[in-house]
Amino acid sequence: MHDPTGGERCPAQDPLAALRRPGDVPCDVYLTGTVFLDIVFTGLDGAPVRGTESWARGMGSSPGGVANMATALARLGLRTSLAAAFGDDKYGEYCWETLHEGEGIDLSHSRTVPGWHSPVTVSMAYEGERTMVSHGHQAPLPEPPHGPPPPARSAVTCLEPGRPQPWTATAARQGTLLFADVGWDETGRWELAALPELAHCEAFLPNADEAMRYARTECPRRAARVLAETVPLVVVTLGAAGAYAADGRTGETAEVPAVAVDALDTTGAGDVFVAGFVTGSLAGWPLADRLAFAGLTASLSVQEFGGSLSAPGWPEVAAWRRQVRAGDRPAAPDHAFLDDVVAALACPAPGTHAAAEA
Repeated sequence: MHDPTGGERCPAQDPLAALRRPGDVPCDVYLTGTVFLDIVFTGLDGAPVRGTESWARGMGSSPGGVANMATALARLGLRTSLAAAFGDDKYGEYCWETLHEGEGIDLSHSRTVPGWHSPVTVSMAYEGERTMVSHGHQAPLPEPPHGPPPPARSAVTCLEPGRPQPWTATAARQGTLLFADVGWDETGRWELAALPELAHCEAFLPNADEAMRYARTECPRRAARVLAETVPLVVVTLGAAGAYAADGRTGETAEVPAVAVDALDTTGAGDVFVAGFVTGSLAGWPLADRLAFAGLTASLSVQEFGGSLSAPGWPEVAAWRRQVRAGDRPAAPDHAFLDDVVAALACPAPGTHAAAEA
């Protein structure tokens, strides 16, 4: 696999190496969605004021949208396949090359659409939050329509009320484990019946607000336990408080606090969290370890700017553990299990991921 740092990625950086067998499906994670070109401004002193010009101290561009999740998965060593439409403009060409050549993501199920311009998002990070402006048009449906999803160990999807995703049922019948997050319900109804795809899912990963609205409760932990009566595993992110999970099959629950860091840009942190949780799940880790790893990867991502630009890989995880052991970062007993994982992966020092910066 190509490494955007300029060399070949160490083949030992495969968290599933011990589980792979001849004849296994070639894809670890399949996902589909819309790819945006993200332009990220950082270092703003505050929100832009009407009628004035604001200057940012930092800027970067990268593939965004579903590419945030795909990149986060690939950087953690999972064999990732993305089905998406790409514009035939320079933005689309840049996103395709960055994902395929820079990140090693399989795009054999993706397509370039003649005459369709790439969706664009401008993100401005300030005061620990972000404001985004987006523009784009729905990609025309392919002719003929795409076939069934490829066989894969897992798939990740973002559910939206009123937007059915029939491919999820096909994937589940093929033995693919489905991990789902969810978009904000613009209708305000927050009805689980509007998310029929949950019947095919292994895990549901809403944030606290979403979970409480769907479960009709004011406690996010209770919401997780209620939702686990519908989906086998529910993980609720609690922002700066960490994450809580409930396993409806075993009754097990787990909670892990967030890793404290100085946040620069939270764009894509939720995608990175899901990628970390999927990685730990496919590797067969205990529930608490999966939560801890997902929270760590999300925390590492917000220290850098911009969506897929900031998604950490194993070198960044290893560097963080070395800093903890050296006393340069606060102790993190929930993450001690990573010492053995990092040693087995023989992670090199962190490099610089593919990016365009001005």
